[in-house]
Amino acid sequence: MRHRKRTAKLGRTGTHRNAMLTNMVCSLIIHKRITTTLAKARAARSVAEKMVTLGKKDTLHSRRLAVSRLHQEDAVKILFTEIAPQHKDRAGGYTRIVKLGQRQGDAGQMAILEFVEAVAPAPAAVEAAPAAEAAPEAPAAEAKPKKKAAKKKKAAEAAA
Repeated sequence: MRHRKRTAKLGRTGTHRNAMLTNMVCSLIIHKRITTTLAKARAARSVAEKMVTLGKKDTLHSRRLAVSRLHQEDAVKILFTEIAPQHKDRAGGYTRIVKLGQRQGDAGQMAILEFVEAVAPAPAAVEAAPAAEAAPEAPAAEAKPKKKAAKKKKAAEAAA
């Protein structure tokens, strides 16, 4: 019986699984988003959450622990300088999993593992954003009826 055994084996040996999860988390840190299977995303999520928690402490000891787990100093640097400060006020839940659907070849359930954006726009940027967005909308509104008219014209020609 497998009572109280929570590790997802993912069809790999322990060292292979740890190496794969380490590489996935490093890719997540560098690219901010990865596409993988749902089972692998769930397994990598716990490792990524623990690494962000280490990054929030920002001590020499936590940095050394992160390097010992991830084995990539450039990923650790990004983690401690960019990602952890964004999630400083968050108490957990630094990543999200978005389900995509089934893979074409083997119908494996695919998912996106990405970081939750914790940084809100600055108040000055919020005030400037509506004014900047209002100007492009007017020409776009004028262009939409032309597109609709062109579509109707093409549909009428196709029907004839």
